[in-house]
Amino acid sequence: MQKNWLKRVFGRTVSALKRIWRWIKRAVFGCGKELLSLDKESLETPSRRLRAVFFSKKGAVVALVTLAALVLFTFIAPLFVRLDVNYTDPLQQNLAPGYSLRAVPRKLKKSVAFIDGFSGFTLGVDKNGKLYVWGETKDRLTKTNLKKIPDAVQKEGVAFAAAGKDHILAITKTGKIIGWGDDSRGQFGTQTILNALPMPSELVGGVNPDEVACLSCGYQASALVLKSGRAYVWGNVNAVKNLADFQNAEGIEKIVFTGSAAVALTKEGKISTGKEDIFHAAVSSQNGRQNSFNSYMVGRKALEIATDNKCVALVCDGGELVVAGAFENGEDILPTLKEGERLVKLDGGTRHFVGITDEGRAYAWGHNAYGQCTLKNGKCASVFAGAMQTYTLNTAGNLQESAGLKGYLFGTDGRGRDVFARIIHGGKMTLTIGGVAVVVSSAIAILVGCIAGYFGGAVDTLLMRVTEIFSSMPFLPFAMLLSQIIKNYNIGETARIFIIMLILGALSWTGLARMIRGQVLAEREKEFVLAARAMGISEGKIAFRHVLPNVLSVILVSMTLDFASCLLTESSLSYLGFGVQPPRPTWGNMLSGSNNSTVIQNYWWQWLFPALFLSLAVICINVIGDALRDCFDAKRE
Repeated sequence: MQKNWLKRVFGRTVSALKRIWRWIKRAVFGCGKELLSLDKESLETPSRRLRAVFFSKKGAVVALVTLAALVLFTFIAPLFVRLDVNYTDPLQQNLAPGYSLRAVPRKLKKSVAFIDGFSGFTLGVDKNGKLYVWGETKDRLTKTNLKKIPDAVQKEGVAFAAAGKDHILAITKTGKIIGWGDDSRGQFGTQTILNALPMPSELVGGVNPDEVACLSCGYQASALVLKSGRAYVWGNVNAVKNLADFQNAEGIEKIVFTGSAAVALTKEGKISTGKEDIFHAAVSSQNGRQNSFNSYMVGRKALEIATDNKCVALVCDGGELVVAGAFENGEDILPTLKEGERLVKLDGGTRHFVGITDEGRAYAWGHNAYGQCTLKNGKCASVFAGAMQTYTLNTAGNLQESAGLKGYLFGTDGRGRDVFARIIHGGKMTLTIGGVAVVVSSAIAILVGCIAGYFGGAVDTLLMRVTEIFSSMPFLPFAMLLSQIIKNYNIGETARIFIIMLILGALSWTGLARMIRGQVLAEREKEFVLAARAMGISEGKIAFRHVLPNVLSVILVSMTLDFASCLLTESSLSYLGFGVQPPRPTWGNMLSGSNNSTVIQNYWWQWLFPALFLSLAVICINVIGDALRDCFDAKRE
C-alpha cells in the first residue's frame, strides 16, 4: 500500500515537471518539430528572435555578464572566504582598504633591533636607534598621523619604544619620554582628564634609559618599569580597569597589556593582575589539559610573559609553557617543542603568540586565519609579533621572514570585521532572499491571475477583491510590522529569515496577478481555446496548459523586474532594522551600520562598497528586464 502511494506521488511529480518544461519550451523555443520542413531562411522561431534581439543590445549583454559574474561571485566565494559572524576585534576597527600592515620599510629590513605592534600599525627600531612606523597610521577622527615622528625622536635616537592602540611612546637615548598620536585619554600627557591617570610628574623631566627595564603600551594606556622594580602606569582607567592597581607599584619586573587589562610579572616570578582575578583556566605544556590557573601556579615561578587580546603566556622555571585566559582559535593548543628545548623569549599579537627557544627555533600558535602562525624558516635569531603578524630575524639582525595579515581589500568596519568577507556573505543572503521572494510572489500571482482571468464571473470578482485588499496595504510599513512581530517569538535565525522571504513574497504579488489576468482575458477568446473545448479538454488543463504558456513572456519580464524590487525592499527592511539582523550580514544592514555622519565622512569604504554592489545588481537586473520586454514585444519592428 505504501509503495503504491509513493509511486503515485512520484508519478505526479514527474508529470508536473514535464508540464512546466513543455510550457517553457512552447513559449521560448516554439513548436519545432512540425516546422522543420519549412525553409529555414524564412523561419524565425521565438528562441531565435529572442537571442537576436537581446544580443543586439550591448547594454543588455554587459548587464547579463555582470549580473552572472556577481551571482557566481557571491555564491562561490563564500566557499573560500570564511566568515565568523560573531567575530569582533576592537584593535582592528575602521582600518582603510589597503595592504600596508606588513609593509616593513626597506631600510629597516637590513638592521632590526626590535619590532612592536598592538593594533593596525607596527613600529620598528633599527640598531642605530632610528624609528620606523608602517600600517594604518592615520586616525581620521583625531586627524593624527603616527608616521609623523617628532623631530626629537629621530635626532636623538630611540632606546625604547612601544605601540598602543592609537599612540606611540618612545624613550630617546638622552632619556626624554615622548609620545604622539591620540592623547584624548591621557595616553602620554600630564593633563588631568576624567577617568584617566596622567603621566606621573616625576617622568616629565625624563628618565635614565639605563635604568629602564620595560616600556609597554596597550588600549589607551602606557606603562614604564624601572630595573629597581618601580612601576609607573597612566591612561584610561575605563579601558584598562585594573590600571590604577599598579600605580607606583614596587617589585615589578615587567608589565604588559591584554585588550582590557594590565598584567604584571613580579621579581618573585608571580603573575599579578591587581585586585581582580582575570585568568581562571590554564593549559600547560606538561599535562596538556586545562587547569585552574591560580592553583596551578602555586610553587611555580614565571621567567617570561607575553599577552594577546585575552590570554597570557608565560615560561616557568624548568622551561614549562603555560597559557591562561579565555581560550579561542587554538590558543590552548600549545606548540610541541623538541626534546631538551625550552622557550626563552615570548611575544604576543592580538590573537596569537610567538616564541623562540634556546636552540634558535621559532614557534607560533593561536589564531592562524592569516597565516601568522605558519613560519617557513624554523631557525632564527629572534622573533617579534605584530597585531596579526609574525617577524623573524637572522643572526645579522636582518628581517628573515614576515608572515600574517597584509591588509584588507575593502577595509574593516567599526567592529573590526572584514568588509570584503561580509559583502560576499551578505550578497549571498540578499540575493537568496530576493530570489525566493520573487518565486513565492510569482507563484501566487500566476495562480490567482490565471484562475481569475480564465474563469471570470464570480471567481474573478472574488479574487480581484482579495487582490485589492492586499494591494491597499502599505507595503513597507506592513512588512516592518510583521518583521517586528517575528522578533517577539523564540524562533531560530534561519526560520526567521525564511519567514521574511515569505513575507516579501506574500505582499508583492498583486501587480503581476492583475497583469496575468488581463493577458489571460485576451487569450481565452482565441480560436485555439475554442478548439480545445471542442476536443473535450478540461477547463483547468486549458487554463494552465494552453493559455498560461502564451503569457509566459509577460511573467518572465515581470519576475526579472520584481527581483530588483525585492532586493531593494529587503535592503530597505534590513537598513531600517526590520529585516535580517546583525551580526549576520546583508547589503542592507551593512548600510544600516553606516548611517551616521561620522562613518559617512570619515570611513567611506563602510558604506560605499555595499551600496556599490547593491546598485550594480539592481541596475543590471533592470537593464535585463527592459531588454527582455523588447524581445517579447511582438509589435517591435
